[in-house]
Amino acid sequence: MLGFLYTDQGNKSPSGQECEGLSGNEFNPDANNKPVKVFRITPDMRNAYFMPSCDPGEDYFQVNQQLFGTVDPPAPPVATNKGFLANFTTNLAARKTNPSFGALPGTVPNNIMGAFAPETLPILSGLARGFAVCDHWFASVPTETMPNRAFMCAATSQGKMGDSNVTPFTVKSIFGHLSDANIDWMIYGYNGTPFTRKDFPDTLSAPDDHFGKFTNFKAAAKAGNLPAYTFLEPDWSRTGNSQHPNYDVALGEQLIHDVYYALQGGTKWNQTLLIVIYDEHGGNYDHVPPPQGAVPPDNSVGDYGFDFKRFGVRVPAVLVSPLIEPGTVFRVSDETPPIDHTSILKTIERRWGLSPLTARDAAAPDLGAVLTRTNARTDDPLAGVKVPISRGHVPSPNQPSHLQIVQAKAVENLPVVDSKGRTDHEMPKLQTSQDYAKYINQRTAVWQNSAHHKKAIEVETEKRNRQLAKGAANK
Repeated sequence: MLGFLYTDQGNKSPSGQECEGLSGNEFNPDANNKPVKVFRITPDMRNAYFMPSCDPGEDYFQVNQQLFGTVDPPAPPVATNKGFLANFTTNLAARKTNPSFGALPGTVPNNIMGAFAPETLPILSGLARGFAVCDHWFASVPTETMPNRAFMCAATSQGKMGDSNVTPFTVKSIFGHLSDANIDWMIYGYNGTPFTRKDFPDTLSAPDDHFGKFTNFKAAAKAGNLPAYTFLEPDWSRTGNSQHPNYDVALGEQLIHDVYYALQGGTKWNQTLLIVIYDEHGGNYDHVPPPQGAVPPDNSVGDYGFDFKRFGVRVPAVLVSPLIEPGTVFRVSDETPPIDHTSILKTIERRWGLSPLTARDAAAPDLGAVLTRTNARTDDPLAGVKVPISRGHVPSPNQPSHLQIVQAKAVENLPVVDSKGRTDHEMPKLQTSQDYAKYINQRTAVWQNSAHHKKAIEVETEKRNRQLAKGAANK
């Protein structure tokens, strides 16, 4: 997403800071051991905004092959990042005939070596140049979405290393942690019920007014009514704006644009830090080997024997605030652990005096040092910048996305008592993306209106009121 951000300037920002971007000479070997170099994805290219034009692999074993050339990491697990092309070549052959993954006509293995030129992503690149880019932000674990999202919200995945196990996590999340301290928060879905609500006990039992849609976010931002911490989700469908590989990346540019201007036009802009982040690398090529030395979050036994001592692949990360100098490349000292998703939690914990959730966020660096200005800027780096519009269509648009399927399974397990007092429920047969979206929203609505859910909210509210009263008395 940002590999070529400063390549033409010798990988230095205008302020003179070094950025670990691409030189253009990075490569992966093909089946004949010939080097295939990285290349720029420009707006005029075929399927530019759908590259790499087929869904790459991103589970634990696929990531191992991308990093080490084998599904079993060597000892010590020193990555070379030379297996991305081989992994995509294998996947592409299997996925071209499977509509669940979708491959556009003309997709070739070398596509995985493409990286977007800045002019192709003018919104994300404009914010990265106009405020700050993090060139050493790594996923918390070398695997797919749900474990990394768990680290982003709770600093642990409780040993999970994949998306297939949809049972809710049982630990406290940052949202419950904030509630315990009487600090407000919100989770917004894009055009439907937010996925994150189903992930943790404290979000399941939280009152309904902690959740909304993107239209609610824009109204709250404009009025200056956003809480201390706001968590935003994209539209998870294939035709949505999540920027998942081979979906329409231009729609994600529109989303980032809309989020930025909702905040920038609000009354609390001068007190806001916007973090644009990706849960994992999506199977796309990166040339920087992930570091070892990660702190295991807890005593959870990891799937596949994973010990949680190494990070995942680097992810794009942009920090936006009028208190950030333009052209900032933000990274932390080599003497500290690198930035990962739990740095978001560490930043919240330091700002509001909260204890860490696990050993991982306790060790993580926070992001506060990026806010170097005392006076807020009044310029707009995106002034006059137009949101790109793609040509073409996402492959298999009516197929449900992977995360729609995962969310539907989580919704299936919601504790809803029917008219006969039973809680067992079986998901109906769903086929299209629209089927899944309808089921997720309807099943969630039934759960929200159930007596069981309302009772859980009452119990949780009473517990928090007692905690707050006790805290006030101690104070």
